[in-house]
Amino acid sequence: MKKNLLFVMPSLTAGGGEKSLVTLLSKIDFKYYNVDLLLMDHNGLFMEFIPKEVRLLSLTGTYRVFTLPLFQSLTKFMLKGNGRLFFNRLMYSLKNRIGKNVSQKEQYTWKYLARSIEHLPHQYDAAIGFMEKTSTYFCVDKVNAVKKLGWVHIDYDQLGMDPHFDTRYFKQLDYIVTVSEECANILRNRFPDQQHKVGVIYNIVSPTMIQQMANKPIPGALRKRGDEIAILSVGRLHPQKGFEMAVMSCKKLIDLGYNITWNIIGEGDERGKLMELIEQNQLTNHFNLLGLKSNPYPYMKQADIYAQTSRFEGKSIAIDEAKILNKPILVTNFSTAKDQIHDGKDGLIVEMNVDAIVEGIEKLIIDNGLRRNLESNLSKLKLGTEEEIIKFYGLVSG
Repeated sequence: MKKNLLFVMPSLTAGGGEKSLVTLLSKIDFKYYNVDLLLMDHNGLFMEFIPKEVRLLSLTGTYRVFTLPLFQSLTKFMLKGNGRLFFNRLMYSLKNRIGKNVSQKEQYTWKYLARSIEHLPHQYDAAIGFMEKTSTYFCVDKVNAVKKLGWVHIDYDQLGMDPHFDTRYFKQLDYIVTVSEECANILRNRFPDQQHKVGVIYNIVSPTMIQQMANKPIPGALRKRGDEIAILSVGRLHPQKGFEMAVMSCKKLIDLGYNITWNIIGEGDERGKLMELIEQNQLTNHFNLLGLKSNPYPYMKQADIYAQTSRFEGKSIAIDEAKILNKPILVTNFSTAKDQIHDGKDGLIVEMNVDAIVEGIEKLIIDNGLRRNLESNLSKLKLGTEEEIIKFYGLVSG
């Protein structure tokens, strides 16, 4: 008999967790599993990659009214005489305004949002909250399942979350899954009473698929001119990614006389701030915000250098993808960098500041032997992680 699985995710907007989910779904053997996917928002770059066998669920009714703009939502609840939801919508808005940071806002507003959501009617063999915070809270509070899993895609200590809030949810999970050994150690240290539940399932990447997609023609993707060196970064336009350091590093490299362009694939709240910084430093011909791309791989293939200037990561899918395409890679020394890069062997790890980034990029531009050595070492690595699906089967099927 088939096992019934539920995945819960806020949306499939661009991001490493979202890409990881659609890749995992594409590897599931649907002869043995029925799969439901509940998205709180049916928008996003990766919607087109949901396998046809997956049944897509959505939240309707009072949840949709609750998530309307504040005045519209309150008016509708008032006209319906629903004072309870009127109060919860008001408190949800107030807590969002006074919360310490984005993560804690999401934690402390959950109880108000949850009151607009009914329990799901189906019984599942396993429910998987595939993103930290709301997805996991939903599985615990709103789903009937034999087993419940919560995924953490990042260095937990860097999220600014309240661990006391998460403790009572983690206690109700059967497994806490994360994406690297360093992330697992952080969780075990932060939640010692739950450390026996913590396990690692690496993000699934398929070299065959990435190579095939990289060969799809996108003429002039990076707008390279002559002997220009093209640098590429991929990620949300968010402070976590440190892209303002990328802009200032680009400025210094131009001032030093290097013929470069720096390109970023991604979108986010920092676009306005970054555009202003680009214009202030007269980099409009050298620094490009390319927006979201459903197929970033031809851009990555055309790049001469891949750079990740993050302040923190879990396990970066983009770094693994750049490794598969044998790109010389530079990463900042965030806590999990050494999980993916062996400094000097398959990439460079530099300190998290502009001068160090500039020095590392310079080294990759000037030293052709170093670049060739990195590329050669990468070409010899076994980089596919498709077998990680076996670990997943073990958790949900026991």
